[in-house]
Amino acid sequence: MNTEKLLQIVRQTLEDKKATNIKVLDVGKISSITDFMIVATGNTARQVIALAGYVRENAKLHQQPILGEEGTNTGEWALVDLGEVIVHIMQPETREFYQLEKLWS
Repeated sequence: MNTEKLLQIVRQTLEDKKATNIKVLDVGKISSITDFMIVATGNTARQVIALAGYVRENAKLHQQPILGEEGTNTGEWALVDLGEVIVHIMQPETREFYQLEKLWS
């Protein structure tokens, strides 16, 4: 699947499931591990875990391999690695603390 289509699928999944403050970061020029990062907020641990699950399920539906997943046991910060796109879903306090947008811009 091409990267633009994958970005569209992930973003739509997050929007449909009520993630907030969704940002797409183009990190291809400064990272050797991925081309894009998507950062989104879930309001509770349960929502963060559920959002990661929805992203994973929808990626599988579109035959996109899941390369890794972290944080779905606690729900403070979940990560889904889709290769060209890495998805970070965090609770508001965690997102404010780590400020990934500033780190990767």
